[in-house]
Amino acid sequence: MMDTWQELTIEVKREAEEAASNILIELGSQGVAIDDSADYLGQVDQYGELFPEVEQSERVKVTGYYPDSVDIEAIAAQANERLAELDGFGLETGDIQLTRQELAEEDWADNWKKYFEPARITHDLTIVPSWTEYEATAGEKIIKLDPGMAFGTGTHPTTKMSLFALEQVLRGGETVLDVGTGSGVLSIASSLLGAKDIYAYDLDEVAVRVVQENIELNPGMENIHVAPGDLLRGVEIKADVIVANILADILVHLTEDAYRLVKDEGYLIMSGIISEKWEMVRESAEAAGFFLETHMIQGEWNACVFKKTQDISGVIGG
Repeated sequence: MMDTWQELTIEVKREAEEAASNILIELGSQGVAIDDSADYLGQVDQYGELFPEVEQSERVKVTGYYPDSVDIEAIAAQANERLAELDGFGLETGDIQLTRQELAEEDWADNWKKYFEPARITHDLTIVPSWTEYEATAGEKIIKLDPGMAFGTGTHPTTKMSLFALEQVLRGGETVLDVGTGSGVLSIASSLLGAKDIYAYDLDEVAVRVVQENIELNPGMENIHVAPGDLLRGVEIKADVIVANILADILVHLTEDAYRLVKDEGYLIMSGIISEKWEMVRESAEAAGFFLETHMIQGEWNACVFKKTQDISGVIGG
């Protein structure tokens, strides 16, 4: 039994958080923990007092966990190389700080428990780590996720807002495309909210496997079809709703294909948009022909619901 884990922490600008997480996971981390000051913005704890004043920083810490048998120096070097490439995609990482420490197995297990407790995200949806016994109350819909792969655990503002948006637009019977599905959380939620057929795509083969595993943790998810895919390139399935919780720089490459595939009166939900990239994403969606119906903001993150419609009376600017 392995008794120590090595911890590798990358400190980057918030907009590079998801990319940094993916790098650590692709290099073999058993999951990531994210420390982000914006998670405390505007929150009140259950007894009503505000959280301690957390100094707002535009930097976040992303921590990966590696068995003590791996060469952490080599992984740190590879992580550095991959992070350097991000600048080429226009993602500002800022100064990258790598820190390392050794962690006993029990500490690591407890660390997970801090980050993954059952979390009621919306009125109906509760995300539950796969190893937790949890009794649902009447009307509560449970999404079981294996937190071994931490991208898309559901508690991040970008995922929360995507779930709010799905609750807002789904009525039952829809076809949904979930682009850059990550952990599969939005696909599982769509199925629970009554969507008929869900097609989930991710460029990352690891994600495709993880999604399949997460789907299997949740009964009755045979209506979710997972495939490797580069955004919506080559997809011909017409959809009522397309949801994409990915980086802003990537979302802008998706809006035209989304408009082609969304049925009239259908929706495009986009999340994962850092504040300074919001106008860029909005312009891209509007240039494709969409109208903005809903705009949500949490901390520095933005999410939106765009509609493909001729009747603009109910949309922003209509």
